[in-house]
Amino acid sequence: MKPLLPVLEAQQRLLALVEPVAVEHVPLHEAAARWAAEDIPALRTQPYADLSAMDGYAIRFADMPGPWHVIGESAAGRAFAGSVAPGQAVRIFTGAPVPGGADTVLVQEEATRDGTALTLTGDGPPHRGRNIRRKGLDFTQGDTLIEAGERLTPARLALAGISGHAALPVRRKIRVALAATGDELVPPGTPLAEAQLPETNRMMLAAQLAGLPVEIVDLGILPDHQPTLEAGFRAVQADLLVTTGGASVGDHDLVRPALEAAGATIDFWRIALRPGKPMMAGMLGNTAVLGLPGNPVSAFVTAQLFVRPLIARLSGAADPFPATRTVPLGEPLPANGERTDYLRAELRDGHAFASTIQDSSMLRTLARASCLIVREPGAPPAKTGDSVEILDIA
Repeated sequence: MKPLLPVLEAQQRLLALVEPVAVEHVPLHEAAARWAAEDIPALRTQPYADLSAMDGYAIRFADMPGPWHVIGESAAGRAFAGSVAPGQAVRIFTGAPVPGGADTVLVQEEATRDGTALTLTGDGPPHRGRNIRRKGLDFTQGDTLIEAGERLTPARLALAGISGHAALPVRRKIRVALAATGDELVPPGTPLAEAQLPETNRMMLAAQLAGLPVEIVDLGILPDHQPTLEAGFRAVQADLLVTTGGASVGDHDLVRPALEAAGATIDFWRIALRPGKPMMAGMLGNTAVLGLPGNPVSAFVTAQLFVRPLIARLSGAADPFPATRTVPLGEPLPANGERTDYLRAELRDGHAFASTIQDSSMLRTLARASCLIVREPGAPPAKTGDSVEILDIA
């Protein structure tokens, strides 16, 4: 039997099977949580002019310490049309353009005004240019603001908008077909006969993908009947087909033979991973295929490690893999075996605890978990307080 494929190699091989999908331009509000398909340049300069950073008076620093004669007012969206000559000042508000001739803003708390007469009453600005946001301080027209492959976060969307964009280039949404397999499965809420089980993997997977740019195609529950499976797989029109169940080697594990009979090529099967070893991956025409285990915990973990990164890759992400971080252990862990282990864990007071929620057959323990502790193959025992790598999960 071939050795189990390491997790990182499996991830890299999976992502190498596909290329990002076609580009479309969408309004800013529709681009949220997608990835930029091209570099996004600034279409304008921000600030567009020298602007006041404070409420006060625009003056010439050479005229310090005054007094001054106030000749007008500059407000955001309503600039002073003239210029400031020696001995003059212009009342100015935060965000307003600094009038020509002025080079400093005297804050209003350090001055007293009597009609048009302005007198310094505080220390005043310490140097020329004080309290002014210079033209182009944030960015200049033509600057690259967002690089291709970067996630379009709320802040980046705001940046794109203020730089002049009403729409952005992104990859079209990914069509993901979800199918559960197994004669024992029935929809949740159905009265159960003996040996029947409510099927929740499709709903769980759809929820795991809710923050990604996807369109879900629900194929429902497919029986353990190879001709039916084969016909269902042949009819799929999607970028990605995700199945759960039937991925192992039992007599009723028919997903792989049905996929191959439908024309799929299996690139790899069986990973050095706990939980989730029997996962398979391949291509069915132009459709990527991921066969996840039917065990809900295994399906959840493999979706985090493979389904989500594959969708990110198809969507043009520069870095599609999930990010991990380091936290201290709240309790000891034993040495790890030959597979990369993703331990369900709870975070309490910044420490990770895993000892009571490891039964991979129990959804209640998965529901308690807020992260996965990543244990590399052959990792030695870990003590309380040792640093461990975790992957946050929703």
